[in-house]
Amino acid sequence: MESNSRIYVAGHRGLVGGAIVRRLMAAGHDNLLLRTHSELDLTSQAQVDAFFEQEKPEYVFLAAAKVGGIHANNSYPAQFIRDNLMIQSNVIHSAWLHGARKLAFLGSSCIYPKLAHQPIHESELLTGPLEPTNEWYAIAKIAGIKQCQAYRRQYGFDAISIMPTNLYGPGDNFDLQNSHVLPAMIRKFHEAKRNGESKIVIWGTGTPRREFLHVDDMADATVYLMTQYSDEEPVNVGVGDDLTILELAHLVRAVVGFEGEIVHDLTKPDGTPRKLLDVGRLHGLGWKARIPLAEGVRSTYEWFLSHADEVRT
Repeated sequence: MESNSRIYVAGHRGLVGGAIVRRLMAAGHDNLLLRTHSELDLTSQAQVDAFFEQEKPEYVFLAAAKVGGIHANNSYPAQFIRDNLMIQSNVIHSAWLHGARKLAFLGSSCIYPKLAHQPIHESELLTGPLEPTNEWYAIAKIAGIKQCQAYRRQYGFDAISIMPTNLYGPGDNFDLQNSHVLPAMIRKFHEAKRNGESKIVIWGTGTPRREFLHVDDMADATVYLMTQYSDEEPVNVGVGDDLTILELAHLVRAVVGFEGEIVHDLTKPDGTPRKLLDVGRLHGLGWKARIPLAEGVRSTYEWFLSHADEVRT
């Protein structure tokens, strides 16, 4: 990509899209094509096609998606599968149709089977049943990977698929009903400390293990792969290390400064027992994560405090 290449970042107001924009701007890319949802509804095939026909982006980062945690996936399954299928199908097709040079499709580690071998290699895709609590989102993302592969095989379209692990960082969603575990914990511990509460309740046993990648690392990896990778096989993006949900809770508690007790609500689901990505392919391509988890949680909490009036809650 040249500094003046026409680059479209779909979902630039989201966690990942916003980080990709920051990364591109820092690298001197000053010809970014950005549209809000009110300006461009990606679930509308007609609107997406008109945008690509008019703007002719050369490079496309497909970071737009309907996302959420266990509660959101359980509550809105139809919206999760419908919206994500429509968004990615419209963008991928129009990007190819109107001559984009390359597209990077961002998926999720939830595409892999619930009981996949650990760490999860890219070859585990479609080898077993999915985790039921987020299968609607996962099935849509699997379809996106396959669409990229199909357009590469039939049309020679240079579409790549990138599968990040659990992400966090500035611009995250801190809504207690619809957010992922780490930002939800930050908000819960912060409010408990502010309100002088004596305990915090976390879902499940606390034994599931999760891997967390700072979104600025994710953005750096995505831009790197856009310029260095071209193949139909997806690429995992993660840190190659994980910890239990309870260990995460203790880390967030220390960062926030909450001194109360951590208790478990055993009526709530745990989700997938473990979800650690094999990042050997990514490391072989020459990229590794750089932001340690403790440092990333600390900076994310500082961002949360300094953006109290604008955080998504």
